[in-house]
Amino acid sequence: MNHVAALQTRVPVLVIPGPDVTLLADLGQLEQMLINVLHNAAEASLGAQSSAGSESGAQVTVTWKSSEKDVVLTIEDNGPGLMNPSNAFVPFYTTKPQGSGIGLVLSRQIVEAHGGTIAVANRSGQRGCEVRISLPQVV
Repeated sequence: MNHVAALQTRVPVLVIPGPDVTLLADLGQLEQMLINVLHNAAEASLGAQSSAGSESGAQVTVTWKSSEKDVVLTIEDNGPGLMNPSNAFVPFYTTKPQGSGIGLVLSRQIVEAHGGTIAVANRSGQRGCEVRISLPQVV
């Protein structure tokens, strides 16, 4: 997680470590999925801060927790949130002028190929979005 977070240089990514977990997964695919999600979160945070006149408050937070069977990653941004979160996984749907609308679709395919789930929602009681990724862990 720290390696992927360090790739995002435009916005501080705060990694709050959870417990050590073991996943049976394709590292390259999971990294690509996390890069896509962090990229979207960073863009949302930067866009919101730019429109407010400051980029100093832009931030993305990543954490994870573990249950008996799964690890749940949570990525939060402090952007404006989504007008319609149900469109997040519609192919080629984008709210960004230069967006392609395939990043989250590809991310969902990667997560589901690993037996997991991914969900996007506006944060409750706070500004921004939350992406929750659940992946089965090796026990």
